[in-house]
Parts: sequence; structure tokens; C-alpha cells
Amino acid sequence: MKLGAFSVSLNVKDIHESKNFYEKLGFQVLGGDMTQNWLILKNESCVIGLFQGMFEKNLLTFNPGWNGNAENLDEFTDIREIQKQLKEKGIPMLVEANEATEGPAHFFIEDPDGNRILMDQHR
Repeated sequence: MKLGAFSVSLNVKDIHESKNFYEKLGFQVLGGDMTQNWLILKNESCVIGLFQGMFEKNLLTFNPGWNGNAENLDEFTDIREIQKQLKEKGIPMLVEANEATEGPAHFFIEDPDGNRILMDQHR
């Protein structure tokens, strides 16, 4: 099972303030749209997403089909296959991807300590 790129998605109060803070730590903008209140920042192999007003808590995020630079991978495990394998292993879905579709999709699961995990396929 290939989960793709990993990042931490942070629920921030003020995206401008958070961007300035993380830039002081050496992060640079990799993508996103400040006018839509979301940015992706990177420092070497560390990737964080800043999201204002989009979800309640911080998330661990995996992006099947992408590497750490948000570049498409030639080979990857489709999100619906990942979901199927996790369900077979008894992991409950909080939000499911539609298995009758292809392309972009997402689902949410939660670890035993209540940490939310977003699987988010963009292609």
C-alpha cells in the first residue's frame, strides 16, 4: 500500500500570521491560495499545510499519487484500493471515498488516540 506524500495539515487562526511564523523557521510556499485561506509550505522534506476555517482540528495527511513536491508519481495505490484494504483490516471510515468513481477522492479515518487522518488523492 503506497500512501504517497505525507504532511501535517494545521488548522490556523490567522493564515497570514502562521505563514510569517513558518517562514521564519525556513519554510517556503510550495502551493495553495492565500485568498482561499490555504497554503502548502515546505522545508527540505518537511511539508505542512496551513488551513484557516476549513476543519476543526489538525490532521495527518497522505496524498496518494504525489511525491513530497506535489509532483505526480507514475505508480501509486489508488485511494479506493487503500480504503478497501483498510476496511478489510477493520479500520472504520469516518468519511468514505465513493468506490464507484475514478480520479480525485478523499476519506477520513481516526487513530486510536483520536488523531484524524486524511487520505486525499488529487488525480
